[in-house]
Formats: sequence, structure tokens, C-alpha cells
Amino acid sequence: MSPKMVTPVEVGSVVEPALRIVWSDGHHSRYGWHALRVHCPCAACKGEWTTRRHVDPASIPSTIRPLRIERVGAYALRPVWSDGHSTGIYPFNYLRGDLCECEECAARRAAPSAP
Repeated sequence: MSPKMVTPVEVGSVVEPALRIVWSDGHHSRYGWHALRVHCPCAACKGEWTTRRHVDPASIPSTIRPLRIERVGAYALRPVWSDGHSTGIYPFNYLRGDLCECEECAARRAAPSAP
């Protein structure tokens, strides 16, 4: 279950060791660059009709970095990666609900769902 619609009020720089986002509700998120690239939601990486990922995490260099991060409308971010990949659009609800690496979000995702 993803949280109510929140938007970034601050997005860190690509020169930082990880992506930082401060959300409109005050939540602070952190995302490792490699983890973000591994979880790219584009059809080439994730597949269009299956949940089986098409990209092998081992094929992505541990030193992967975005060259820039572009805002896509009022709903997503799109990194342009150092490996040339640029088709992944990361909706805010995906970043916040599924990928946030903070302890609070990780614990929420790990908790068993109520029946």
C-alpha cells in the first residue's frame, strides 16, 4: 500500500553518495544509486507483461551514478545514468512507497499485511 500522494520539496544532487528526497509531508528518504538503477521500472528492465526482471543486478556496475535527474511533470523523476540508460521513469509513489530505504518504510514493507 503506498502512502497518500506526496511530492518532493527537495531533491538532492547527483554528486551526493545517494539520492536524498525530502517529501511534502516532511519525510526524508534516501536511495542508493545502485539500488535505484536495479529497480528501474522501464519495460526494458522490468518487462512489460511480467514481474520477472530482465536486468541482472550483477550486470550493473557498483559505481553507477546518474549524470542528471529530470523531473517528469508533477509525478515522477527520470535519471540519466552513467551506463547510458535513460528510459526509467520513477513515479513519486513508487519512490516513496516501494523504494525508500529508511528504517520506517523498510519496516512497514516487511510487516505482514492485515487480512
